[in-house]
Amino acid sequence: MRQPEVARLLALVAAALVVVPVVRTAVDLVVAVAFLVEFLSGAQHRPLSALTGAPRREPLAVAGAAVDRWAGRGGMPLVLVHGYAPAGKDEPRVQEAAALLARAGFDVAVPTIPGLTSGRLRPEDVRPVVATLAARPGPTALVAVSVGAGPALLAAADPAVRDRVRVVLSLGGYASAPALLRFFLTGEYAHDGRVVHDPAVVRSFVEANADLLDTSAQAALADPARAADVLASPPPPVADLLARISPERVVGEVRARLVLVHGVDDRAVPYTESLRLAAARPAGTRVVLVHLVDHVEGTRIRAWSTATREMGALVLVIYGLGR
Repeated sequence: MRQPEVARLLALVAAALVVVPVVRTAVDLVVAVAFLVEFLSGAQHRPLSALTGAPRREPLAVAGAAVDRWAGRGGMPLVLVHGYAPAGKDEPRVQEAAALLARAGFDVAVPTIPGLTSGRLRPEDVRPVVATLAARPGPTALVAVSVGAGPALLAAADPAVRDRVRVVLSLGGYASAPALLRFFLTGEYAHDGRVVHDPAVVRSFVEANADLLDTSAQAALADPARAADVLASPPPPVADLLARISPERVVGEVRARLVLVHGVDDRAVPYTESLRLAAARPAGTRVVLVHLVDHVEGTRIRAWSTATREMGALVLVIYGLGR
């Protein structure tokens, strides 16, 4: 982010405080604001790091899962479920997010989701999340990034641990695996038309899931012009798999508060997926659509009035995670 953008962001934070209605403690509000400044600036501006000590990272013993714990100044247990990350919990971006959340006052646990290290999300990828939730003390916040919303929400609906989850925050998440797959392979999604994706990335995804398809289907899915026909009537095993990793089918069983934050201009997962999730579980669900975030990262500030309202809403989201 350029220096003028940083200056505008800081001014925006000050203006946003005016639209935040009521706060319980000044310290928590300052932390929430500092968190957002550091996150939205891509860590080019680090007020939270300046205000807090570095968290310690240590292995967390969880049966059947590789999990790290990031401990800072104590606070509410939180489980962070990463999106696509080749190194899982050891991915630098994931570590940065975990450290930032720990600095904000959460006791953070980060499990590696095996399928999301290779673009092969499967139903069994919910297991590390369930196991990590079971290992956490007391009520827990669950934060899911991008396609990590799938295993996160499936875990939050699991009867074994759903009563342990107090709030779920999804950033750029999805509701329907078939709809997300159609978007990724063809660029088509509800309401706003079409996005063109990198053909090399599409081919890599198809190759990672080649075991589900015969050769002709693989070739067709790698071609956006033909992919829609294959997706309209997928092989029964593929249709079953996609249904099982679609959180919209179980989100009604989630007992926690649900907060869905999504960038309106998200080109990786369309914002309509968060709208779909909210439609499947309207009670106890809040949708926050913003222009300040692209997919899971901050973007350039555009209209001042809109950005002020959005910053105020995001401050309340972060502030409310620990409530």
